[in-house]
Amino acid sequence: MLIGLDFDNTIVCYDQVFHRIAWEEGWIPKDLPQTKGSVRDYLRQAGKEEVWIQLQGRVYGSRILEAPPFPGVAEFFIRCKERGTPIVIVSHKTRFPFRGPAVDLHHAASEWFTHHRFFRPSSKGLLPHGVYFEETKEGKLSRIGSLGCTHFVDDLPEFLLEPGFPVQVERILFNPGGMGASDPHFYRATSWRNVEERIFGKRDPAGL
Repeated sequence: MLIGLDFDNTIVCYDQVFHRIAWEEGWIPKDLPQTKGSVRDYLRQAGKEEVWIQLQGRVYGSRILEAPPFPGVAEFFIRCKERGTPIVIVSHKTRFPFRGPAVDLHHAASEWFTHHRFFRPSSKGLLPHGVYFEETKEGKLSRIGSLGCTHFVDDLPEFLLEPGFPVQVERILFNPGGMGASDPHFYRATSWRNVEERIFGKRDPAGL
């Protein structure tokens, strides 16, 4: 078994950081819901697509360490380590933002893993060489297949439904909002506990 995970909006939760920076800059009202989608929709409806693009570069770059892991994801990593089940990260991420300072987004994401102690062997056990950042969607699909993933968890249903998605991989949609229609091509998990139970089954009260 080899479990593949997406990074942005799957492992790391950006909702509060998007809201915080946008409010600091005076781009949104403070009472706007603290979700990435709310900030995006507000800016686009206000005709501020360029601001939205700049904001993404800042969140994924210089301010990424402010973003926490999703609840339950650390526990999922720990359970995989306890069971001897390896994890790889495969993310579609450009190296530099489309707008703003030329921050290396791959390096920033790697720093996030270090900052949140995912690379500690005694803790979550993720290996640095098990993290792959692909600059194209096609590269991400190819990497998932070449690594031999048995499962892949992603927050984008459209990615899981790509015609080139490896057919042998079980697809799991991470969908904490519970939005959207079900699809027979993937399992929809509303939490990391759901992901864990889908892959390993429910925990035995007496052990793993």
